[in-house]
Amino acid sequence: MKNTSFNRKLRRKLRVSKNITGTDKRPRIVVFRSNKYIYAQAINDEKRATVASFSSLSMKKNKDYKKTAKTNEAKEVGLGLARLLKEKKVGQGVYDRSFYNYKGRVKALAEGLREGGIKI
Repeated sequence: MKNTSFNRKLRRKLRVSKNITGTDKRPRIVVFRSNKYIYAQAINDEKRATVASFSSLSMKKNKDYKKTAKTNEAKEVGLGLARLLKEKKVGQGVYDRSFYNYKGRVKALAEGLREGGIKI
């Protein structure tokens, strides 16, 4: 049963991600969501390098961190990644949601990126 579920997720991931590539001016922004944390990183597929990454786990290491709802944390992760990308003079990105549905924390992260000034 678990194998069937994994195959379904893999097919969805391939369907969503196979046509998305990141460049120097427009990196691919990949989302990973675990039960506790959410991670996002901007990847340049031409150079095969990570441009920037930010996560709720890295926010937790900050001293003035306060625990909030997971969707609010996801939005903060989006804002944090947008800040890092702005420092590197990147204004656009391609959003790769992998096999996750575009709702909840995945959607909140995208909204945080948009609020931070990144065009998706």
